[in-house]
Amino acid sequence: MMGSITRGSVKAMKGNGAHTLDKWKRKMGEQVKVFFIERGWLLFLVGFLLGRAVVLSSVSPFALSFLASVWLMRKGKSLKVMFAVLAGSITLHWHHSIYVFLAMMLFFVFAFIFHKFRNQQKLLPFFVFFASIGTRSTLYSFSSDIEAYDWMLAVVEAGLSAILVLIFMQSIPLLSPKRFKQSLKNEEIVCMIILLASVLTGTIGWQIYDVSLEQVLSRYLVLWLAYVGGAAIGSTVGVVTGLILSLANVASLYQMSLLAFSGLLGGLLKDGKKLGVGMGLFVGTLLIGIYGEGFEALAPSLLETSVAVLIFLLTPESWIRKLARYIPGTNEHSQQQEQYLQKVRNVTANRVDQFSQVFQALSKSFSQVQLQVEDDQDTRETDYFLSNVTEKTCQSCFKKDRCWAQNFEQTYGYMQEMMTSLDEGTFQNKRKLQMDFEKHCAKSSKVIETMNHELSFYQANKRLKKQVLESRRFVAEQLNGVSEVMGDFAKEILKERENHDFQEEEIVEALKSMGFEIEQMEIYSLDAGNVDIEMTLSFYDYKGEGAKIVAPVISEILDETIVVKQEEISPFPNGYCYFSFGSARKYVIDTGVSHAAKDGGLVSGDSYSTMELGAGKYAVAISDGMGNGERAHVESMETLRLLQQILQSGIEERVAIKSINSILSLRTTDEIFSTLDLAVVDLHDAAVKFLKIGSTPSFIKRGDQLIKIESSNLPIGIIKEFEVDVVSEELKAGDILIMMSDGIFEGPKHVENVDQWLKRKIRDMKTEDPQDIADLLLEEVVRTRSGAIEDDMTVVVAKINRNVPEWAAIPVMRNAQ
Repeated sequence: MMGSITRGSVKAMKGNGAHTLDKWKRKMGEQVKVFFIERGWLLFLVGFLLGRAVVLSSVSPFALSFLASVWLMRKGKSLKVMFAVLAGSITLHWHHSIYVFLAMMLFFVFAFIFHKFRNQQKLLPFFVFFASIGTRSTLYSFSSDIEAYDWMLAVVEAGLSAILVLIFMQSIPLLSPKRFKQSLKNEEIVCMIILLASVLTGTIGWQIYDVSLEQVLSRYLVLWLAYVGGAAIGSTVGVVTGLILSLANVASLYQMSLLAFSGLLGGLLKDGKKLGVGMGLFVGTLLIGIYGEGFEALAPSLLETSVAVLIFLLTPESWIRKLARYIPGTNEHSQQQEQYLQKVRNVTANRVDQFSQVFQALSKSFSQVQLQVEDDQDTRETDYFLSNVTEKTCQSCFKKDRCWAQNFEQTYGYMQEMMTSLDEGTFQNKRKLQMDFEKHCAKSSKVIETMNHELSFYQANKRLKKQVLESRRFVAEQLNGVSEVMGDFAKEILKERENHDFQEEEIVEALKSMGFEIEQMEIYSLDAGNVDIEMTLSFYDYKGEGAKIVAPVISEILDETIVVKQEEISPFPNGYCYFSFGSARKYVIDTGVSHAAKDGGLVSGDSYSTMELGAGKYAVAISDGMGNGERAHVESMETLRLLQQILQSGIEERVAIKSINSILSLRTTDEIFSTLDLAVVDLHDAAVKFLKIGSTPSFIKRGDQLIKIESSNLPIGIIKEFEVDVVSEELKAGDILIMMSDGIFEGPKHVENVDQWLKRKIRDMKTEDPQDIADLLLEEVVRTRSGAIEDDMTVVVAKINRNVPEWAAIPVMRNAQ
């Protein structure tokens, strides 16, 4: 129907209208910004008002200071500002304009003379001081009625001018978009307030009916900044603005009290939004107005306050919020900082993820090169070897054409078969091959001799290339492991702290109902087994309430055992105490170790380690260096040191052990071998992984039952390529894990079945203390040898216990859902 208008079309027209209005506002905002900021008309307006600004009836320190600051920081705008200052001074009095003009000219003379000096910002206050006092001295020389008071004011004016240069140098960059700042420092805020108050001084004397313009603008400024920054900023603005305005008009000295008190009240009432801040200004005006000038002057003051509040209510909220982003302590500033940190965190995570992908690509590249090389390596090496042999034997033979042109396949077959036999050392046993080749080749003995000579180079080259391939394989595995760790790290960076409003409210309510005073609480994680809570509480006399009461209350609410991980107790009564609460592990490990060096020496070739790997994992490791003494000790200690560093970096256990094997086998040509017996226990569920590299079996004692854990891998460093066998088991509370070196397992003398003997000895032990078991087992082995210690011996015993919290959970009253 032609004339019908649907509801959807009306919404669409409204949406298009709103979009057009927003676009028009943005365009107008850009035009205003270009006009006032980029073209310098804002500096022109400020300069005009500062040219009119006078304090103490005749002191004008603002004009010259502002021009000098603009000349230093915005030279391109200094000529326009000079005309603005001069125009403002003419509107006040022609005597004042003469002083301003001569002072500016003298300043430019100083600037021209010393323009080649470095650090102009340090010399600028001196230029302004001497330009000001020099101009006043020159003007006073033409007058005969100058008193000492006038000379004192001249010195004060020059000193204020020098000081204001330093203040304006920090304020002028804030009027230009060339300098981006995340937030303003307190010094910059105060300097900006001084500049604005100085500008308001230029409006003194401007009135609309009975309303004074500088009073309206000063109160409007206090309203704005009290609403944005709170009581501290509001009172500061009031004091500074009132002080400068009272210097310009001594009769208005009470205005300083009015503005300061109003800024304080407005900041305290900022939660009431604009009306609350405006109410603070009205209350301040009533109280200070009655006290300052009585009821006669109260009506004009209330009128000025009403106009200021009306303008403030009409000010768009978006303008105020833009300013609030630069004031520390405001919600807008905190949100901006959070957005900035989130952006930095995202960029960092993306960069780490890119590095992870790069390492992954490099790992694949090394793996692909390795596969390609392995495919054609054998054929190529054989061809190179036979080419070298034929070059030294067949090239000068008269039967070369018959052997290689007419009977190529037969000749190449003989040569290849002899090469393989010589390489394997079986050529002497193959008499038929020797006889056939002597019939086929006229120089068979020379060919065999040359093959034996070239074979040493061939074998050395083959070993070198194999080592290079192993190095590539090692690099590929390491790059892949690093890629996985960096990928996990990128995910951790992107994890934002979750909001747990319900749990936080429940914890706070429960603790407050018990009389605890909570200063601060932060919940970082409530994941099962990974709870992380920080809390600050106030105690008059701390008696361990953190572990005895607070942790049990949180345990009841979260349905998980929570313990105090860290606490910092205030040494003073009623002080604030810091607590860090975390999840208690479901299982704990108690260990015992017993060891002895060969022949009772001080240095053992065996080494052991127990280590926390993070994320609730606990590792027990034994390494046995080949042989005895110092060198074996260094080998085993180095193996465990590398293992600990690699595992704590987050690399998976299998990759870590293969990396250690590659490092030990590639870094030297010496025979450095060591065994490794590793058990990694997850304290959340008691799952254990055994990784045995050339080590002896381990045993798990569960009551009267014994479980044997063994593997058949060779020691670390013997071969460059091997697969790590992982044996997984599920432990239970009360299980005892027994790990030992070969000095214990192979130590008993005159015992045919050591396996059964050890099982019987372990089963017959009445104690369950890990240290007692380790001592008894070592003693039993030594006793079978009549007290002789013929090898390094080490036994590590670990008992798995369920973690029983010291304090039970405390039931709390829960809100009905």
